[in-house]
Amino acid sequence: MQCAPHLQPAAQLKHSMTAVYHCVVLLGCTVICCNMCRLSNITIVLEKEECGLCFEVNTTWCSGYCNTQDPLIKDPLVPFVQSSCTFKDVVYKTVRIPSCGAGIAESFHSYPVATDCHCGACDTDHTDCTVRGLGPNYCTFSPKQ
Repeated sequence: MQCAPHLQPAAQLKHSMTAVYHCVVLLGCTVICCNMCRLSNITIVLEKEECGLCFEVNTTWCSGYCNTQDPLIKDPLVPFVQSSCTFKDVVYKTVRIPSCGAGIAESFHSYPVATDCHCGACDTDHTDCTVRGLGPNYCTFSPKQ
């Protein structure tokens, strides 16, 4: 009968460890679900070189995390494609950029608006796939809103 008190703390420890394990699994699932590839609001800059001005436009684009793998041993016969968060569908909106002086006409500029995102290979024909690009809000001139 003296052994019974020693079993109770062991059972409590097992119960506590199970609770901690479940919390860690739940937290991991929450992080994965909440950081998936999805639409997000960003501000991009449109430049009008004739005026030396930049105009800020709000749009949507894709951001988040995708499951990727980097194998230790790379097989030259198997193509290696790193998955990234990119647009699945995109539409273009057009904005009027006003005239900024005599002899310079107003102009129209189309910019992309992502409508759906997915994890896939980065399409270098339409997307800056570099690690450190200039960013969507880079402006050569002073910004104007």
